[in-house]
Amino acid sequence: MNLKLIYIVFLGSIFGCFAQKDSLQNPYFKSYDDKITTSIYYLDTSNSFQIGFDSDGQKKYVDLNPNRKEQLGLGLSYQFIDISLGFAPKFFSVNKDNSDSQLFSLNTHFYHKKWMQSFTFINQKGFYISDDDVSVFLPKMRTTKIGGSTSYIFNDNFSYKTLVNQNEWQMKSSGSFIPSFSFYYTNLNLNNTPDSSNADIYVFSLAPSYFYNFVISDRVLIGAGIAFGTGIIDIDGDVSALYQLDFNLKLAYNRDRFFAFASLNTISFMQNDKAEARLNDNVSTIKFSLGYRFNPPKKVKEVYEKADHIIGL
Repeated sequence: MNLKLIYIVFLGSIFGCFAQKDSLQNPYFKSYDDKITTSIYYLDTSNSFQIGFDSDGQKKYVDLNPNRKEQLGLGLSYQFIDISLGFAPKFFSVNKDNSDSQLFSLNTHFYHKKWMQSFTFINQKGFYISDDDVSVFLPKMRTTKIGGSTSYIFNDNFSYKTLVNQNEWQMKSSGSFIPSFSFYYTNLNLNNTPDSSNADIYVFSLAPSYFYNFVISDRVLIGAGIAFGTGIIDIDGDVSALYQLDFNLKLAYNRDRFFAFASLNTISFMQNDKAEARLNDNVSTIKFSLGYRFNPPKKVKEVYEKADHIIGL
């Protein structure tokens, strides 16, 4: 089995120890920050685009889809430490013929009281450009995206952590209105000639959203959220309005030791037909995870407490 290392993450929730420390006393959810959490997961994530342009007085569109890689990974987290290691195994059929393609992705969340900050980084190489009639592979084309969103969680009884990881578990059904401000920078480069031009894209948006964790039983819940907002996009100096549509869905099973979940997350930025330079941007992530929690060894707790005392978090 030929495995290609895709990404190593040693970042996670560095500021996570700020987050909702009073949740230990909240009957609506339970925190597992004091446990070591291990997991194995399957991940399929990509950042695709649709470009619109005028040709002979007609609007035409082409799709830019990355040469996908499906990943398997291992995760380990304790308190503010979160480590993930992912591979793209060749036994996944989609990975067999894309050895020249590359994918590095990172998505994490930081918390402070009711505030939540997300961070996203995606670097992709190898794209298909296609329309209704033809599809062409551009092996050297590369896109880089960096950005995130700042959100405010109104309801103290709603656990956003339950949706994005398994370090917390919603005990009673609850939802919250969550407005978010997002900023993303994306660079597109065809890399087909020595003097290939870049496209620099800046996105600013404000999106009201609503999330809800529906507790089916003590062990099972469904979490969902939807956001719709507006903003502006700057494509090499051409500024126009855009719409943002996000969707989140999670089905999870939880015990104090063992957990499992499946999740789907999408972020879409869309422009109307009047924009001279139209670029629709979509980030989608599908994840399946199995995990196990256990008490940290005494030595690990001592090292963490010393580091926590020195850092002052």
